[in-house]
Amino acid sequence: MTTERFGIYKVGGKDVTLVGEDIKVGQTAPDFAVQAVDWSFKHGLADTAGKVRIIGAVPSLETDVCDRETRRFNQEAAALSKDIVIEVISTDLPYTQKRWCGAAGVDQVMTLSDHMSADFGEKYGVLIKERRVLRRAVFVVDKNNKVTYAAYMPALGDEPNYAEVLEAAKKALK
Repeated sequence: MTTERFGIYKVGGKDVTLVGEDIKVGQTAPDFAVQAVDWSFKHGLADTAGKVRIIGAVPSLETDVCDRETRRFNQEAAALSKDIVIEVISTDLPYTQKRWCGAAGVDQVMTLSDHMSADFGEKYGVLIKERRVLRRAVFVVDKNNKVTYAAYMPALGDEPNYAEVLEAAKKALK
């Protein structure tokens, strides 16, 4: 049975239910099933084996903060090692993600949809039950599937500390 936590996170000033437990640094990251923009099923870790992963959970690419965050990671990706993969996961439908990426010129990050099963949302403790969107968070997972960085944003509108995330990913390469 999946854990539900109420009263530790607010959306619009109201308490909401988070589904799943928070991921902690040092633990083995759980693999998860999501869908690519072509609706094919992907495994977020198994399909990127041997790489360091930056995994960003966002509510929707169509909101200002998520748009800004995803574009920023896309821009930063150009300067990163090819052994670092950036996955941005939302509950947007795959065709919405595909359209958004085309319009935004985002081609360096993988946008993945957790719409069908919310598998990622539950396993990483970011699913907001009442809205069926993801809480903003960022994780760095090394080549051995160990979590080396985990940050849950205190509010939906808060952006991650990009410099900290990128530094954690570079450290995980060693």
